[in-house]
Amino acid sequence: MKIVVLDGFTANPGDLPWKELEQMGELTVYERTKPDETVARAADADIIMTNKVVIGSNELQQLPRLKYIGVLATGYNVVDIPAARQRNIVVTNVPAYSTESVMQMVFAHLLTVTNRTEYYARENRNGRWSRNPDFCYWDTPLIELAGKTLGIVGLGNIGKRVAQTALAFGMKVIALTSKTADALHPGIAKASLQELLSTSDVVSLHCPLTDTTRHLINADTLRLMKPTAILINTGRGPLVDDQAVADALREGRLATFCADVLTEEPPRIDNPLLKEPKAFITPHIAWATKEARERLLQTAVDNLRAFLNGEPQNTV
Repeated sequence: MKIVVLDGFTANPGDLPWKELEQMGELTVYERTKPDETVARAADADIIMTNKVVIGSNELQQLPRLKYIGVLATGYNVVDIPAARQRNIVVTNVPAYSTESVMQMVFAHLLTVTNRTEYYARENRNGRWSRNPDFCYWDTPLIELAGKTLGIVGLGNIGKRVAQTALAFGMKVIALTSKTADALHPGIAKASLQELLSTSDVVSLHCPLTDTTRHLINADTLRLMKPTAILINTGRGPLVDDQAVADALREGRLATFCADVLTEEPPRIDNPLLKEPKAFITPHIAWATKEARERLLQTAVDNLRAFLNGEPQNTV
């Protein structure tokens, strides 16, 4: 049995073993695969694993041996699922492996804005505190989270953990969710989108990307938000209209934007958010802690083993 990992570098740049996959078949791992290389590299594979390499109907038609696709991520939009089903190819994903790490990134961004620790550490490396006439100094707003309102859009695994952590900080938590009010965790109140955007001091996006939620944050919805609000997106890039957010920041209608995802990745050099001083952008790394990647690879192995045993799990 031949196993091909098409783009293994981001999940495993060399700090984790591929040993268990090697024990399950003849393994070939490519760090990256360009679109025009996909079919040639997967031509003899029974099993392929992909993170961001697209496996569409055209590719599937040219891979007659293929029996299984393991997506090394939670989102599986890189695979044409109907076409795979038509060819009886099992497709699996890895749900919930990064919940703790993404929650942590949400608060890393939020605390960056409220406390600016990196800024002050950089200033002090340059001698500013040593030259200061007083025992302390600050020239940015320092904000306490207790008592502030956090609005969460989407209460899946990550949204719930963000809510729980916010409550531990003493924040008021409201959420836009399909869950009924009596099914929510104590301390979380159900809200409409308009209520959430207009009353929240911090808005954090955790909903799936659908036709309904694409550009959920746009020029119109941004006008509902407080000019002092902090907007955080660690969900999907296209939940946000990049240009509309950049305009709102520049015009003072939004205080800060924090994001680990953008509409296009890697982004174009002229993306208006990259040079915006009120935007804090990280390069899609919320999922990439070693602990989360260990869970990701272990679940991918477990998914494949379950498939080979005739009991596939985490199928999509």
